[in-house]
Amino acid sequence: MQKSPTVLRAVSNWRELYQAALFESDRHRLPRRIVVAEQALIARGRELFVATEDADLAEQRAIERALEALHALENCLGLRAHHHGT
Repeated sequence: MQKSPTVLRAVSNWRELYQAALFESDRHRLPRRIVVAEQALIARGRELFVATEDADLAEQRAIERALEALHALENCLGLRAHHHGT
């Protein structure tokens, strides 16, 4: 299954999307920024898991830490229950 150019760009730009979520000051835009960053992080993590020749342990750890940080941000702001349905 081919990924769209938008998805490929998001996956390759996960660091930018992650930073955009961390530094978003507009409380109304923040939930969407977090979701987009999480999606890119998860997609890149899957790519690294499947493609052994592209496996980068340092990047995998960075992705794990970034996801943990986004989850902590959601929890601190009370967003997690709203967008994950928990």
